[in-house]
Amino acid sequence: MNQLSPDLLINRELGILEFNRRVLAQAEDPATPLLERLRFLCIFSSNMDEFFEIRVAGLKEQIHLNPHLTGPDGLTARRVFKEVARVSHALMTRVYDLFNNEVIPSLAGEDIRFLRRTHWNDEQAAWIREFFFNELMPVLTPIGLDPAHPFPNVLNKSLNFAVELSGKDAFGRNSDRAVVQAPRSLPRVIMLPDTIAGHENGFVFLSSILHAHVDELFAGMEVRGCYQFRVTRNSDLFLDDEENKNLREQLQGELPHRHYGDAVRLEVADNCSEEMGQFLLKQFGLGNDDLYQVRGPVNLVRMMGVPDKVDRPDLKFPPFTPGMPARFAEYPSIFQAIAAGDILLHHPYQSFQPVIDFIREAAEDPDVVAIRQTVYRTGTDSDLMRHLIAAAQRGKEVTAVVELMARFDEEANINWAEQLEAAGAHVVYGVVGYKTHAKLALVVRRENGKLRRYAHLGTGNYHPRTARMYTDFGLMTCNPELCQDVNDVFTQLTGLGRAHEHKHLLQSPFTLHPRMMQAIRNETERAKAGEKAIIVAKMNSLLEARVIHALYEAAQAGVQVDLIVRGVCALKPGIPGLSDNIRVRSIIGRFLEHHRIFYFWNGGQEDVWLASADWMDRNFFRRIETAFPLLDPKLKKRVINEGLKPYLKDNLRAWEMQPDGSYKRRARRGRGFDAQAYLRTLLGGK
Repeated sequence: MNQLSPDLLINRELGILEFNRRVLAQAEDPATPLLERLRFLCIFSSNMDEFFEIRVAGLKEQIHLNPHLTGPDGLTARRVFKEVARVSHALMTRVYDLFNNEVIPSLAGEDIRFLRRTHWNDEQAAWIREFFFNELMPVLTPIGLDPAHPFPNVLNKSLNFAVELSGKDAFGRNSDRAVVQAPRSLPRVIMLPDTIAGHENGFVFLSSILHAHVDELFAGMEVRGCYQFRVTRNSDLFLDDEENKNLREQLQGELPHRHYGDAVRLEVADNCSEEMGQFLLKQFGLGNDDLYQVRGPVNLVRMMGVPDKVDRPDLKFPPFTPGMPARFAEYPSIFQAIAAGDILLHHPYQSFQPVIDFIREAAEDPDVVAIRQTVYRTGTDSDLMRHLIAAAQRGKEVTAVVELMARFDEEANINWAEQLEAAGAHVVYGVVGYKTHAKLALVVRRENGKLRRYAHLGTGNYHPRTARMYTDFGLMTCNPELCQDVNDVFTQLTGLGRAHEHKHLLQSPFTLHPRMMQAIRNETERAKAGEKAIIVAKMNSLLEARVIHALYEAAQAGVQVDLIVRGVCALKPGIPGLSDNIRVRSIIGRFLEHHRIFYFWNGGQEDVWLASADWMDRNFFRRIETAFPLLDPKLKKRVINEGLKPYLKDNLRAWEMQPDGSYKRRARRGRGFDAQAYLRTLLGGK
C-alpha cells in the first residue's frame, strides 16, 4: 500500500458527531441514575456547542475561502457541512424527545418537577410575578426594532426572546418586532421555595417567567408571540503572527470579540412562527440548514447545576472517594516518599492531592530553590497556582510556562500569568506557533550540600476539578536521567538552542512521531518474521494519516492491533484484507477517558509509554508534547493492568467501531465487566 486512499479515512467532523451520539446514549440508558441522565444531556449539549463554535465554524470558513478543497477523506467542506447538518438535526430532535418524553416525566415521578406556565396555581403565579418585578424586570432592556433601534448585537450562546407586537407605543411608533435579552447573571432554572412549589424540588424556567410577563415590557401594545432563541458563534481566535509583538496583549485584545464572531447556528423555540424564524436567520446571515427548532429550553447546558441542587443521592452515581497510595503515609515529607521510589498516580481513582502537596511543600520548604511548571488548563480557582505564587513571593526561582492559547481557558491563564509575574515568577508563553501541551513540573531541592531534582509528569492537566472526572496517569520521580530530560524541555521552552534527543523522553514536534512510527514498523517486521506482534494504544483521538497507514500495514502483516479511542478515530477497522486484525473500541462511562498509553510487545520487552499527546497532526507537529516510559517494571505492569487490560475486557461501557465509522455496543458474553467500576473498587478509598 503506497498511498492511503481517502476512502480509508473517516471524516473528522462526522467522527465527532458519532462520539457525541455515544455520550447521548448514556442519557438514553435507563440503567444510568436519573439525575445523571439529565447531566449527560447537558454534557451532550455542551459538546455540541463547542462542535459548532469550532468545527462547524471552520467548515463555513473553508466553504467561503476554498469551496473545492478536499480533506484527507476526499470530501469538500460543503459536502461535509451538509452531512453534519443532517446528523446534527437528527441528534437534536432525539435530545429533546428524550428530555420531554423520558427524563422530565421520570423526574416528576420522583417529585422533581419543572412547573409549566399552564400549571401554576395562584400562589405559585403570585410568587413568580413578584420574582419577575423584583429580580428580572429591573435588569431587562427590551429593544423595539425600528430605524432608530437596529437589531442588537447578540452575545454568543445567550438567551434571547424575539417578540411579535401590534399596536402603537407612547410615541406613536408601531414597530411589530422587539428583542429582549435575558440577563446572564440570572440562572436559567429557578428553584422555588418548598412551601410555594408544594414539594421539595420544584423548579421554573427563567424563560417561562419572562413569557408569562413579557407584556409588562410593552405597555399598551399587544404581544402576539414571544419566542426564545439563541445564536452560536464562531469562537476560534485569530492572532496575526506577523503583527504579534506581545502575545498576551494581542490575546487580551482579541478575547472580547469571541462573543461576537460570525453566527454559525440559530436555535429557536418550536412554536416560533416561520416569519420570525426567517427574519432571525436573515439578521444573522444564516440559511435554513442552520436553523434548529427545539421543543424546550434552547440551552440545556444551563441545567447542569440542577442535579447538584437536588438532595437525592439515590438518583445519582454512588459517592466515590479516591484512594491514596500507602507510600505517602509512611513518610513525613513528599520528597522522602518520592526518593524511596517512583510513584504512579491513577486519577480519578487515586487522589490528585499528592500533586498539589508536591507544589505546596516545594513552596514552603526552605531547601527548595526552584520550581518549574507547565500550565495548560488549571481553572479559575487553583490551589496549585496559589502555591506557585507563594513560592515566588518567598524568593524561590519560579518559572511557569503558561499556554495562553488553551481554548476557552485563555482568560483564566492570562489572569494567572499576571498574578505570577506580579509575585516575581518568570512567566513565558512557550514557542510561537506551538502550543505547550506537555504536563510537567520540576522541583530543585538542596540536599546534603547538593542539588537534587524531583519531577511530576502527567497525561492530564494540572486541574484539580477535572482530575476528579478525567482518567489520567501521573508519575512522581527523582530519577536523575528522567529529571534531566524534564529540565532540558524547560530550558528549551524558556531559552534558545538546538533540539536534541533526550535520554528517555520523547518530544513533539521532534522525536515523538518518528519513534511511534518506528515502534509500529518494528512490530510489523516481527510479524512478517513469524514472531508474536502486538500494539495496544489508548488515546482520545486518532487522525494522523501516516500513523494510520502504518497501522494498516501492521495489520496486513499479522500484528494484533487493539485501539481504545474515546473520541474520533479516522481509521477503519475490520476491512477484509486491510484491517482484519484491528479492533477499535470506545469507552464511555461515569468518568471521561483521557489517558494516553502506547504499548508495543517488542519481542516480550513490552514497551509502554504514557503521553500528553493523541495521535493527531496537531499533537505530533504543532504542539510541545512529551511521552515518557515507566522505568520501574512494577509501575509498567500497573499501567498495563489498570490502563489497558480492563478496557479490553469491558463489555458494559464499550462501543465497537464498525468499518463504516458507526459504533455498536460491545456484545455482552457471560458476566458483565465495567472497567471503571473495577478500577474504583481496586484503587478507591474506603
